[in-house]
Amino acid sequence: MRDINDYRKTKTACYLGFVTQAIVANFTPLLFMAFHREYEIPLASMALIPAVFYIVQLITDLLCAKFKNINYRKSIIASAITAAIGLIGLAFLPELFHNPMIGILICVSIYAVGSGLIEVLCSPIIEACPFPNKEGMMSLLHSFYCWGAVGVIVGSTIFFTLFGLENWRILTCLWALIPLYNIFNFATCPIEPIVQDSEGLSMGQLLKNRMFWIFIILMVAAGASESTMAQWTSAFAEASLGVDKAIGDLAGPCGFAFCMGISRLWYGKKGQDLDLSSYMIVSGILCVVAYLTASLSSIPLISFAGCMISGLAVGIMWPGSISITSARILGGGTALFALLALAGDLGGTLGPSLVGFCTGSESDIQSGILAASIFPIILIVSLILIRYRRVKAIK
Repeated sequence: MRDINDYRKTKTACYLGFVTQAIVANFTPLLFMAFHREYEIPLASMALIPAVFYIVQLITDLLCAKFKNINYRKSIIASAITAAIGLIGLAFLPELFHNPMIGILICVSIYAVGSGLIEVLCSPIIEACPFPNKEGMMSLLHSFYCWGAVGVIVGSTIFFTLFGLENWRILTCLWALIPLYNIFNFATCPIEPIVQDSEGLSMGQLLKNRMFWIFIILMVAAGASESTMAQWTSAFAEASLGVDKAIGDLAGPCGFAFCMGISRLWYGKKGQDLDLSSYMIVSGILCVVAYLTASLSSIPLISFAGCMISGLAVGIMWPGSISITSARILGGGTALFALLALAGDLGGTLGPSLVGFCTGSESDIQSGILAASIFPIILIVSLILIRYRRVKAIK
């Protein structure tokens, strides 16, 4: 039996895994103007980059769900390798094609595979470690995505201010050093299987479980509640506060990620004495209030404060949904975590898309935010239903 201290390196590796995911998800959008100027790619075409990233990540989630058990060490090492290759390739590959966008999308697809594997595997790797307060550990793990997002936005902004946007290739390679270093961490840290070989539930078995679908709805709502504000706060800041894009990026996505990270860090350190589902219901109610404040207030600063408060509210939703589900569906294995990741990503697509669909103009983003307030409401209803089913089962 290993000592719990032996798993410190496992924690570090998984933390850096989520930092890597934050880098590949948030860095390339900061280069849109560089791609436009150097490769003469129309700005309208840039929408292909996040679309391809999330489609490939969803496909990766789905493929992982088809396997009851996969080799965790080899797969998580592959995540770091593909993330590094994708980032480094971004600095060189576009110039090898007559249409540079082809090279960019190839690199995006490569590191999106790494991002998908990180999302599917890091949570069960931590869940399988013999840590006390697993719910707090899961929240703490996911906080590192937030710190990674803050770091890549602030760090890149400082780099471009000091050295110019034209030197983006150097910074791309510098960010790639993190997954390169993490290859060694994942190769040498202890990794335990979430369930023993052949004991994990298959995707078919999970899909036949009616209770499982409630957890899927919970995860979709969590992903949508988080991603809606994360993706729209920059535009919201620019439109409502009248600031330029650089300030909007720092005040919007960066501020939101910081608030979300603080929320996850606090629960990771102090949440062991709290009932998770009750805490998430309260967080859901706070999220609804924050969404309504952001969408209905006529005072720009109060609306923007609602966006930041929503960051505090949604912090527990994604990791908390994973913890609640893994505690209720024992032996879920890789398929369970992969399907949860798939559901979260689906919510992360539906939420921002609903805002875009309901937003009539740049000055009308609040209408879209108001429509998206349905997602934290769905989360609250799902949690109440889960608690009801649990009480009924006990009786």
